[in-house]
Amino acid sequence: MKISEILFASHNAGKIKEIRQMLEPLGIAVKTAEDMNLPDVEETGTTFAENSLLKSQTMAKAAGIPCIADDSGLCVDALDGAPGVYSARYAPNRDFDKGMDKLLQAMAQSNNKSRKAHFSCVVSLSFPDGKYELFEGRVDGTIAEQKTEGAEGFGYDPLFIPDGYDISFAQMAKADKNKISHRGRAMQKFKEYLTSL
Repeated sequence: MKISEILFASHNAGKIKEIRQMLEPLGIAVKTAEDMNLPDVEETGTTFAENSLLKSQTMAKAAGIPCIADDSGLCVDALDGAPGVYSARYAPNRDFDKGMDKLLQAMAQSNNKSRKAHFSCVVSLSFPDGKYELFEGRVDGTIAEQKTEGAEGFGYDPLFIPDGYDISFAQMAKADKNKISHRGRAMQKFKEYLTSL
């Protein structure tokens, strides 16, 4: 079974761009929820896997084609794993500049002075008949003392410095970030699955 077109259950321009860059070399046309006039699916799950699956299963049924979705977030040790699955909602009105300020403030007030953090991502692939697969990716790192300059990246990228690097995700070239990021790692497993079909 070869997949020639896939729906990506997202309205996030940054994520859509990343997914297209990853899948186009495989000859897979990526349609978005916006292209197909599909509304956002409310994320009522308590884990990345639950939220990801909720989105991909709902939209695969609605669109009648295979659908991938991801749920991802930043988990900060000093904040007991927050913002986690609530990463997008943690940022006031999804304004990540304000979200990063809020995060740094919360870390400054925490008794736990660790700067360790990780990004987690679960990519789900759902078929209209209800079958699905899950692919997980994680990258460990630290939270910078302040937002870094850098035109690349989105979300909390200006704060996250992956282990083994001295620059943030926002300062990395897209291709370099995609190789090591949580989404990149989950998508690598997804691409391996696709080539095995």
